[in-house]
Amino acid sequence: MAHTGTDWGKAHFESIYNCPDPRRYFSTLHPLDYQIPHHGQAVFRALADALRRRRGDRPPLRVVDLCCSYGVNAALLNHRVTLDDLYHRYAQGGAGPAAGEELAREDRAYFAARRLADPARITGIDAAGHAVGYAEAAGLLDRGFAENLELAAPSPALCRELAGTELITVTGGVGYITARTFGHLVDCVAAPPWVAAFVLRTVSYRPVSALLARAGLVTERLTTRTFRQRRFADDAERRAALDALAARGLPVGGKEADGFYHAELYVSRPAADVAALPLGALLPAL
Repeated sequence: MAHTGTDWGKAHFESIYNCPDPRRYFSTLHPLDYQIPHHGQAVFRALADALRRRRGDRPPLRVVDLCCSYGVNAALLNHRVTLDDLYHRYAQGGAGPAAGEELAREDRAYFAARRLADPARITGIDAAGHAVGYAEAAGLLDRGFAENLELAAPSPALCRELAGTELITVTGGVGYITARTFGHLVDCVAAPPWVAAFVLRTVSYRPVSALLARAGLVTERLTTRTFRQRRFADDAERRAALDALAARGLPVGGKEADGFYHAELYVSRPAADVAALPLGALLPAL
């Protein structure tokens, strides 16, 4: 069962984040209409395509997915699958009764058959070692690191892996991870990458954007819309979210009043990139 924590009011689902495979994760979140990775798929693919056009004929785009969990964003970025496909596979019995390691082998073949022609090289970072291990075994992550960058600096191996990063993505971690994590990441790169973050409106992104500004990045917020994350787990979570939004002076009509968490999209890029292609032009379909 989810329970409301004492930090910033969001329900916790500790039991689903570090299992041998993603079936419990998806079966728990499906009834709550968890959908933010679906929104991330369109945004991250658009950003990846823009970076590929800018850089020309070079090796695969290097992406780091923060709070990567079971490799959900990697699955959606690099493969001909949708979030509904993943729900069908893991929450509705499509993956069958295979055990964790056997399922990872089956998934490796499943995703390989659906891999796009120009996949990004994806490094995943998450404190949940079982989840990261599954994502690597299933072929979703090129490299996975079970490290908590809130508690410690990146290992030497992770810092080396981060050196060529061109895009950092995160769909649900901000609030659990802070500017401390982002600071560790930018310390490992010579040139700051683009950063795309979906952030719940209950959480301020200002400390992160300030840190990224010191690293040379300009942060834009998409102002045309917000994105549903998932339904509130219970009345206690709903009340906590509405209280947090009231404390931030944010209206909830047409947003959280509909019973869902809503996230905003922030994209951080070097000033020259922002000037050449503002966010509204970069993501015109949104």
